[in-house]
Amino acid sequence: MNYFQVEGISKSFGEKQLFDDISFVINRGDKKALVAKNGAGKTSLINILMGRELQDNGKITIRTGLKVGYLEQDPKFDESHSVYDVLYNTDNKFIQAINAYHIALENYQKKPSPTHQTEVDKAISQMDILQAWDYETKIAEILTKFGISDMEQNVATLSGGQRKKVGLARVLIDDFDLLILDEPTNHLDLEMIRWLEGFLEADNITLFMVTHDRYFLNNVCSSILELSGGSLYAFNGNYSYYVEKKAEMMELERRVIEKAQNIYRTELEWMRRMPKARATKSKSRIESFHELEEVAKRRIHDDKIEFKVNSARLGHKILELYYITKSFEEKTVVNDFSYIFKHGEKIGIAGPNGSGKSTLLNIITGNLKPDKGKVTIGQTVQFGYYRQEGFVENQDRRVIDIMKDIAEEVAVGKGTVSTAVFLQHFGFSFSEQYAYFSTLSGGEKRKLYLLMVLMQNPNFLILDEPTNDLDIATLNALEDFLADFKGCILIVSHDRWFMDKLSDHIFAFEEDGKIKDFPGNYTQYLEYKERQELNKKKSLRQEQKMEYQKPKNAKPSQKYFREAEQLEKEIAALEEEKQMLTEKFSEEASIENMTQWSTRIGELIAIIDEKTERWMNVIAIIEDYENNN
Repeated sequence: MNYFQVEGISKSFGEKQLFDDISFVINRGDKKALVAKNGAGKTSLINILMGRELQDNGKITIRTGLKVGYLEQDPKFDESHSVYDVLYNTDNKFIQAINAYHIALENYQKKPSPTHQTEVDKAISQMDILQAWDYETKIAEILTKFGISDMEQNVATLSGGQRKKVGLARVLIDDFDLLILDEPTNHLDLEMIRWLEGFLEADNITLFMVTHDRYFLNNVCSSILELSGGSLYAFNGNYSYYVEKKAEMMELERRVIEKAQNIYRTELEWMRRMPKARATKSKSRIESFHELEEVAKRRIHDDKIEFKVNSARLGHKILELYYITKSFEEKTVVNDFSYIFKHGEKIGIAGPNGSGKSTLLNIITGNLKPDKGKVTIGQTVQFGYYRQEGFVENQDRRVIDIMKDIAEEVAVGKGTVSTAVFLQHFGFSFSEQYAYFSTLSGGEKRKLYLLMVLMQNPNFLILDEPTNDLDIATLNALEDFLADFKGCILIVSHDRWFMDKLSDHIFAFEEDGKIKDFPGNYTQYLEYKERQELNKKKSLRQEQKMEYQKPKNAKPSQKYFREAEQLEKEIAALEEEKQMLTEKFSEEASIENMTQWSTRIGELIAIIDEKTERWMNVIAIIEDYENNN
C-alpha cells in the first residue's frame, strides 16, 4: 500500500540546486532512511513531504486519510503549554477517550446528577470498546524510558535535549500511520537509543528517517536513500549494505570516467586535426564526441572530506587526576577518581544522561572545581574543548569573520593556508563563507564549530557529543583524523559506531559516581555488562540451589514450598496494584497524581519481573526433586 508517491520533484534556493527530478515511494511497513551531507536538502525534502514548503516542480501523492507523526530536528511547542498539554492534547482516539472520561468524572464529582452519571457511563463504554484502559501503561513506559516525569513543567523551561525527548515521546505514543523522524537519536543516551531501536523495529511501524547514527541505520532501516549532487540514489538494504554498494558504484563510475577520458584524448586530437573535413565526416562521430566529453569531464560526488590539521607538541607530563570527588546537593557524580593520562590515549566516556560525564570534562578543563582531589596539567597541554551546547554567536556575523577572529592562517602539514582556503577545503564555498551564521543548517554550524576547535592546533582534544547533526561524510573524515591524532582524546558520544572505532578504553560511570576504567570499546563494555548481569543471575541461581544440602532423593526444605507460596501471593498483590493504578487513571483528573501513578507502574513492572524470576528459580528446585524421584 502506497503512503507517499514522490514523482520528479525539484527544489532550489536562488542559484543553489538542492535536488532535481527525484522520485521515490514510501509503502506501508517500509523503514527508509535519508542520508546526505549537511546542506544538501534533507530538511527541505522533509518539509516538502510535510507540506511546509512547495517543490519547484513534480508531484507528490499522499494516501487519503494518512496520519503522519513528525519529529523535527528542533521541536517547537506553544511556550504557554505544559508537558502534559503537549503529550495529551491530540486527536488520538485512545487519549481522547481517556480525557473524555476524566472530564465526565470530574463533572460528576463536582455535581452528582443523572445527566453527569450518564456521561460517565458513556465514557466508560467508549473506554471499554477501544480497550483504552491499558493504553496509559504504554504511555508510562515511553515516558519512563525518556526520563519524562514532571508533567506540569512548562515547555518554555525545557532544555533542547528535553524538548527533543518530549517531541519524540509525543509521536511514539500517538496513533500514526507513518513516522517521519529528523535525527531522533540526538540528546538520547545509549540505553535510550537501544530501547528506541527495539520499539521502531516493530513490523507495524512505517518509518522515514534522517539520522547519522550508523548503528541505528544498520539495526532499524531496511533501505537507504542518498541525496548527492542533486540526485537521489536508492539502496535496498541497511547501512552496511549501503556502504558496500556505494563503494562499488563509485569504483564503477571512476572506471567509466577514466575510460571516457582515455578515448576523449584521442577524439579531441581528431577534432582539432581535421577542422576542414569535419563537415564531411560522420555526423554521429561528432555527436558521440560531445557525449564523450560530457562523461570525461564529469565530477564524482563522493562528498569526501579530509581533516589534516597540526597539533602542538605534547610534553612528558600530560594530565593527572588524584582522588577527584564532585557532588551536587546530595548526589555524588564523581567519586574518588584517579588517573594519569599517557601519550596517544583515546578514551571514550560512557554513562546515562545526568551521570556526570560533562562534569568530569569541566573539572579537567578547569571550568569547574572538584570538592576534593587535585588536577595537575602539564605545561605543554593545549586543550581543544568541543562543548555539547556548540558555538553560540552573539552577533549574526559572516562565517569568514567569525573564523578570522581565531586565526588568519591555519597550520596544515608543513605549512599554512589562509582561513578562506581552509574553510573551502572542508566544504564551505567562498559564497557560503560570506553567508551569515544564522543561515547555516544545524549540521553546518556544528561542522564550523568543530573546525574552530581544530584550527587552534590542540594536543588534547575533549569532545562532548561531537557527532550531533554532522553528516556521515564528515563523521567518517573526523574518525580518520582522530585515528591519526598524536595527542590525547576524551570522547563523550551517543554514537556507538564513532565510540567503537576510536576508543582504546572506556571510563564507565557506574553507581554513586564511581568510574570504572574498562579495557575495550563501547560495544565490548556493553557485552561485559550483559555478561556480568548474566553471571550475577547464574550465581544467584547457584546460591539458591546450594541453600540446602540434601542427600540423594531428599526432599527440598519446606522453606522453598513456603517461599513459592509467598511469592505467588506477592506477585498477585503487585499485579492487583498495577491494575488498580491503571484503572485509577480514569478516576482522577490530577496531572500530579497521573505522573506519580505512571512512575509507580514502571516500578511495579520491574519488581514483578524480579519476583517472577525468583519464583521460577524456586519452582525449578522443587521440580528438580520431583523429576528425579
